[in-house]
Amino acid sequence: MATPTPTAIRDGLRSIVGDRMSTTPPDRTAYARDLWPRTQLDRLVGDPPERPLAVVWPTSPEEVAAIVRLCAAQRVPIVPFGAGSGVCGGARAVPGGIVVDLKRLKRIRRIDRAAMVVEVEAGFVGERFERTLERHGLTLGHFPSSILCSTVGGWVAARSAGQCSSRYGKIEDMVVDLEVVTGDGRIRRTARAGGLDWNPIFTGSEGTLGLITAATLRVHAQPAARAFRGWRMPSVAAGLEVMRRTMQAGLRPAVMRMYDSLDTLLVGSKDDAKGGQLGRLKAIFAGTGQVDALKQRATRAALASPRLLNFAVDRLPDTALLVTVTEGSEAEARRTDEAIADYALAVGALDLGEQPGRAWMAHRYDVSYKQSKLYRAGAFVDTFEVATTWDGIQPLYHAVRRAVSAEVLVMAHFSHVYPGGCSIYFTFAGTGRDPADMRRRYARVWQQALDATVARGAAIAHHHGAGLSRRSHMPATHGEAARWFAALKAACDPAGILNPGKLFAPDDIPRAEGGR
Repeated sequence: MATPTPTAIRDGLRSIVGDRMSTTPPDRTAYARDLWPRTQLDRLVGDPPERPLAVVWPTSPEEVAAIVRLCAAQRVPIVPFGAGSGVCGGARAVPGGIVVDLKRLKRIRRIDRAAMVVEVEAGFVGERFERTLERHGLTLGHFPSSILCSTVGGWVAARSAGQCSSRYGKIEDMVVDLEVVTGDGRIRRTARAGGLDWNPIFTGSEGTLGLITAATLRVHAQPAARAFRGWRMPSVAAGLEVMRRTMQAGLRPAVMRMYDSLDTLLVGSKDDAKGGQLGRLKAIFAGTGQVDALKQRATRAALASPRLLNFAVDRLPDTALLVTVTEGSEAEARRTDEAIADYALAVGALDLGEQPGRAWMAHRYDVSYKQSKLYRAGAFVDTFEVATTWDGIQPLYHAVRRAVSAEVLVMAHFSHVYPGGCSIYFTFAGTGRDPADMRRRYARVWQQALDATVARGAAIAHHHGAGLSRRSHMPATHGEAARWFAALKAACDPAGILNPGKLFAPDDIPRAEGGR
């Protein structure tokens, strides 16, 4: 079969979506990447991602299916795209492929109050979706930091967790049914009355097994009341004990979020020191406004000696700020808050009142918009979320810190708390002699952090997905299960066109029997 020309591919796409297709350089450049920080470093080095052949905007599952059939016949890779806020390279364009932007699939098809479910198309942006539910007295309970710039389909594809996952669960706990276009161009539903549950096959698959076009999700009544609290824990260990006791007592706070000593300093209170290196770092991370030349030099100077900075952090008092939000009926919100207070006082915590909890709620999405200042200052920053059981939390925290402390400044908070364990959300920042040196350092940090996580037997991701950022360690994490993925890939995507190379590198996927 002759290799199709780019013109033939574009003509075929135009026959399906009409003028809802673009081949202009600005659109192709914009859709070549998501928000994976590594791509920004690639761009600074002069090695940007290859642009897709075209970008298309389907408006129905039938159009998505037709696009998939066309691309499967011509062996053209497809990268599904939501709002582009992913931070793992999962939506990075594939050479010779196209990008399918699903944001025009944006209808709420039905709200069933009796069953407490909602059927929504994949392109619905999260914040707008939640506001729509609120008008009906409902909530999904899913509040990722990216809610303003992420979609329902992206949440499912990346197996997302919202900030209130301790109460409402992760997105996989909310999925009742999915509408998916598989690699043969057929529209399929995953829910079945009995037997196998097919929802987990596609939840977290990042578009490698099918393009999610709609989801039926469990919803809840809007909480009638909330209670807010902040606690100054005498140590990280004491705070983790409070979190564990709370969840294992069967309580379900909406938020339990504890900052380590440096993150506590950066969150800040009136008695925090304002001088010295750590004080300058606080100004860098928490400051507002433009990054002028003086701040740029100060940032690079502060981050140039990460080992010394982390040594200084290790000498900070081992206190930690724990923020809690409880909700539900007025009685439940109060009862859960009071139970947490009993556990906190038992370990010698200091009650800081409502203000820390209310301040967190008011600024809960700010983190997504702070990182660009550090890049403008000639530095890099990224986040790294992992998870493990309660007995492994502190060893994992210290192992990751040790692994990267020579390369970057590192801090963390503990959140997404469950009866069996919790997530650790690391933030690291560093610099280098030039962009190429920064990219090398960035790559080493990820390698070292993932090595440390795998060595502890912990989960290498909790809610950001895997994409390209964790692909190198997927074989070590999944072992022989890579064969299951190979079999699923052969069955769901026989032409191998759906987001290829994401999750597993091609050489890491065993050849499935009967596969192509």
